[in-house]
Amino acid sequence: MSILPIRILGDPVLREPCSDVVTFDGHLRALCRDMLDTMYDAPGVGLAAPQVGLSLRLFVYDAEQGAAPGIVANPSLSDLAGELLEEEGCLSIPDFTETVTRPERVKVRYLDRNCDQREMWGEGLMARALCHETDHLNGNLFIDHLRGFKKDRILKKIQKLAKAGMWS
Repeated sequence: MSILPIRILGDPVLREPCSDVVTFDGHLRALCRDMLDTMYDAPGVGLAAPQVGLSLRLFVYDAEQGAAPGIVANPSLSDLAGELLEEEGCLSIPDFTETVTRPERVKVRYLDRNCDQREMWGEGLMARALCHETDHLNGNLFIDHLRGFKKDRILKKIQKLAKAGMWS
């Protein structure tokens, strides 16, 4: 079990569009195990490769609390339906949450840990996790879905923490 350091807002890797995963080998499987261990330790329901410093289109998830952890490489979202307005946070922006609108249902096409093409539907929390983690792979964070006062409030607090040496 290896717990990887989680990158936080301000680290440039979090804002980079990621490269596709092209090599599916033992190293990738070990990375996925470490990412799952890191996600559970944090704790969270998803963790994307940029959050551990790797610019790869890869994330792990467990939106069902230990029942169904999974690995997604090179995801493509489609068939977004409905709308849910719920509280959301991010392991890369610790201690901050805000209400964010996400689809109620979404389909994702992806490659699994064996490089097999898969497709699945996510609803509710699973749809939120799939969208949130895919955002990371495109260089976006949940705060990018916020506007005005909500976004400004979080960014100002983070700037204040950074100035005091409490955010790095």
